[in-house]
Amino acid sequence: MEETCVKQKVAVLGPGSWGTALAQVLAENGHDVHIWGDNQAQMDEINTYHTNRHYLPDLKIPDSIVAEKSLADAVKDVDAVLFVVPTKAIRVVAREFNQVVKNQPVIIHASKGLEQGSHKRISEVLAEEIAPENRQGIVVLSGPSHAEEVAVHDITTITAASDEENLAKYVQKLFMNDYFRIYTNTDVVGVETGAALKNIIAIGAGALAGLNYGDNAKAAIMTRGLAEISRLGVAMGANPLTFIGLSGVGDLIVTGTSVHSRNWRAGNLLGKGHKLDEVLENMGMVVEGVSTTKAAKELSESLGVDMPITETIYDVLYNGKEVRQACNDLMTREGTFENEFTL
Repeated sequence: MEETCVKQKVAVLGPGSWGTALAQVLAENGHDVHIWGDNQAQMDEINTYHTNRHYLPDLKIPDSIVAEKSLADAVKDVDAVLFVVPTKAIRVVAREFNQVVKNQPVIIHASKGLEQGSHKRISEVLAEEIAPENRQGIVVLSGPSHAEEVAVHDITTITAASDEENLAKYVQKLFMNDYFRIYTNTDVVGVETGAALKNIIAIGAGALAGLNYGDNAKAAIMTRGLAEISRLGVAMGANPLTFIGLSGVGDLIVTGTSVHSRNWRAGNLLGKGHKLDEVLENMGMVVEGVSTTKAAKELSESLGVDMPITETIYDVLYNGKEVRQACNDLMTREGTFENEFTL
């Protein structure tokens, strides 16, 4: 890979809020950006009006960004492909991409979750579905970032992680500018695990806010939540230091404290007494933490990792447990040693 990132052709698969914001960063960095999604009216809106009102209503999308109705057209002769579709769609889109791609681009993903059933990380799914001859390698792009703030050039720092350090550096150069800073990492397991599991804790933090608890409770769930994330991540093979970095504590802070976070908002509504079906129906966007809670609970049980907060949130989401009772049960468990790191 070249030391300097000259103009590249990049396909962004997924025109949601995060995909659109990342496409804007790439376009402003001078790259040739093509964005693809399966909502044809949305593609027409981007091309005609240069807006994406459902996801980022105040954003004027750069005129240079081209929305493609055909996946084959979107990925034709690209240097890199950025997957930003919901976790449940990753395998389907990757399989279709594998059938239409004609060259060997760098594969990047900025989605956050674990696949239902298999409990696999997104990079594992991509590696299974995209043949080695159709990709150079896989890079994870993750960290504390709200699309709404990136869109208005708020200062943002995130991580590009890959087993191949040169590819992580390529992605770093591809995205980095004066408001969007990228750090590299080789701990793909840790970065993906932190990215997925923080959404669970954000639901819990939102629920506590919905119950009108204050900063003490917020600090408690985020700190002990990070302990759970770290335990499971290390059991999966991650470097524990990753969880005190951008894709660990950084992403947990931004997702667990902000109204921009759909996971926090969902939890907040649950804390206020709304039913899960009602919350998800009115959200208008995928709440990744709901499905990730189920995957993480099952994975933790299979690995023998203690995750009481995750189990409690699972009971609220899937067993209909009342939020205040769940909180009380969590607080009145038998006392434990804080620094215990039993796997």
